[in-house]
Amino acid sequence: MNEADVRELLGGVQDPDLRDDIVSLGLVNEVEVTDDEIRVDLALGAPYSPNETAIAADVREALSETGREVDLTASIDRGVDPEEQVLPGVKNIIAVASGKGGVGKSTLAVNLAAGLSEMSARVGLFDADVYGPNVPRMVNADEHPQATEDDEIIPPEKFGIKLMSMDFLLGEDDPVIWRGPMVDSVLTQLWEDVIWGSLDYMVIDLPPGTGDTQLTMLQSVPVTGAVIVTTPQDVALDDARKGLEMFGRHETPVLGLVENMSTFTCPDCGSQHDIFDSGGGREFSEETDLPFLGEIPLDPAVREGGDSGTPMVLDEDSKTGEAFREFVHRTAINQGIIHRKRHSDRLAARQSQ
Repeated sequence: MNEADVRELLGGVQDPDLRDDIVSLGLVNEVEVTDDEIRVDLALGAPYSPNETAIAADVREALSETGREVDLTASIDRGVDPEEQVLPGVKNIIAVASGKGGVGKSTLAVNLAAGLSEMSARVGLFDADVYGPNVPRMVNADEHPQATEDDEIIPPEKFGIKLMSMDFLLGEDDPVIWRGPMVDSVLTQLWEDVIWGSLDYMVIDLPPGTGDTQLTMLQSVPVTGAVIVTTPQDVALDDARKGLEMFGRHETPVLGLVENMSTFTCPDCGSQHDIFDSGGGREFSEETDLPFLGEIPLDPAVREGGDSGTPMVLDEDSKTGEAFREFVHRTAINQGIIHRKRHSDRLAARQSQ
């Protein structure tokens, strides 16, 4: 048994998204064979993504009859010099955005972070909505950040998520009245001075709209993927289009669009009501060739969970909780697809030179 034998076996493992085997795609970085062990480094970039977890399981299955222990690791070419990365310990930075306020963007950001953490990923949540920071309330974070002797910030944790928000640094009723340059400075300081450590995912709750704060984040932070939040109504979809254009100008990959406040099911009679219209998000996704991440029902329990500090994604007994979990899974899957496709394309380009 040598490296060539292992690669031949791995040639039978298919990538469920890229529709080819992992060897042909260049997703097998390194293979090392000893008398009692096979070590394989795979180009997988979205930890705990359902599809990447399935690929790893298929690799183990393909090597199961070799009589050797299988040791799998994952590393991927992200196309960024590690010395130039703002946060080299953070593997994925996902920005959650909306073209307008009032569509439940923060709710989706909190549930995305909590859902990823529930999947055993190491997660951080950065509340960049400096004018309306409410993430701490939505996770009932009663602890505040601590400072080290070097004036670095130790973020509090809730639901296994490392948290940072302007809300931690303000009085309960203090308004945020700042001009653009002040906002940029504070965001940069909060971002760079926090001890985030090693994270699989950082979720950023961007302010609504497409203004200076969003541009500052996109220019200073290596966002690996963006999620656009909308409701089914036309006015929200018009603004979602602006958000899509903003990410396009900065060459930020968009993981997809999620429709919030979708169909409302009456708890008394069971009838369904499209209070904010219906199907607009799916139609927009098809029109723009954008992945559709799912529909979140208009459910009073979501508001109750946000007010009480318990993300709905953690409710295993509700259909709404399941809708959130499907959204989380699709987001992670699409982040993995982007990484693997880029890695494969870069490798193919180098080999053709």
